[in-house]
Amino acid sequence: MRAALLALALLAGPAAAQDITYSDDATAGCVAVAEAFTDQRACIGLSANLCMEAPGGYSTYGMGGCLDRELRYWDTLLNENYRARMVQAKSADEDTAMYQPELPKQAEALRDMQRAWITFRDAACDYERSQWGGGTGGGPATLACLMRLTGEQALLLGAAH
Repeated sequence: MRAALLALALLAGPAAAQDITYSDDATAGCVAVAEAFTDQRACIGLSANLCMEAPGGYSTYGMGGCLDRELRYWDTLLNENYRARMVQAKSADEDTAMYQPELPKQAEALRDMQRAWITFRDAACDYERSQWGGGTGGGPATLACLMRLTGEQALLLGAAH
């Protein structure tokens, strides 16, 4: 009987994941028209919230799926912005190496900052989860934290000069 329930649960997982209605459009559209950082920051969570309000998105499982999908959006943007910023940093390092070789390297500082930020983000979201005492809300709370902090970092990297 236990094996049959496990098999049924495994089969239901992918079907349930398909039951949520998610699109990046609300978040992407908001970011596209927002000019100031605070306005862009307000875009974080828009698509996930719409998804959670739709059928299938209101359950704990659905919330997790909605939040995870928007987290992926922000993670992709974060990686794009980081790569672009790294190209700029390496170029700046090449320019200053000829005239001021003693200056700290921007590319190294960017890499170190991003590594430290990842450690901070993970610790902050672990703390967020710990406040749920092992309850089912811990998963969505963790994903919401990861989405929010990843979105903010993606926007900051995109706005840096």
